[in-house]
Amino acid sequence: MIASTPDTTNAAMLSFVPAEMADPAPYHLLTSIVAPRPIAWVSTISAEGVPNLAPYSFYNAVAGFPPTIMLSVSYRRREPKEKDTLRNVKATGEFVSHVVDETMAEAMLQTSIEFSYGVSEFDQTGLKSLPSIDVCPPRIKNASVAMECKVTQIMPVEGTTNVMILGRVIRFHVRKDLYRPELGLVNTVAMQPITRLGGSKEYTKGGELFFLDPPKSRLDA
Repeated sequence: MIASTPDTTNAAMLSFVPAEMADPAPYHLLTSIVAPRPIAWVSTISAEGVPNLAPYSFYNAVAGFPPTIMLSVSYRRREPKEKDTLRNVKATGEFVSHVVDETMAEAMLQTSIEFSYGVSEFDQTGLKSLPSIDVCPPRIKNASVAMECKVTQIMPVEGTTNVMILGRVIRFHVRKDLYRPELGLVNTVAMQPITRLGGSKEYTKGGELFFLDPPKSRLDA
């Protein structure tokens, strides 16, 4: 619902109050604003040893020392409410996060289908896996980047239907041609990651690369 009191500071602006909007309008508006969002393609493994693979776009880096990433998993509206990824990381404390590039976009979409618990998305999609080195969940064979992670925190997001999972990266796997050893960086443009926008079908890929020089601090002056 549009707020009854107009924003007089700018007549061209619209103002929305989430509590007055019909569900799921706030979610759609938020995901079209906080964009583009990187996609974590996450593999986990159940206590019984069955691999799972699912994509999440509520995801980002949250710390550099040590490197730590976050993904947010929502509960289902039906039973079982707990998704396989959350169930598995609670049981094992491990996951692997992969970059989704343009060549793997369709395969990623197939793993977003909700199969029954105990069904492996690797088997259903024909994706090949490789053993990880430091964690039990397998990694995707043809992924350009994979990060083996140990779970450090699992936190319900207060007042929401989401649970935030924090994982410490304990090993990076980077395709050799993407690594820039002189800088210690990945060539992100060449990696060709795809990212999520707001609509259910809307994705984007890397655009124009440009550079900005960081400002000098007062200590540099």
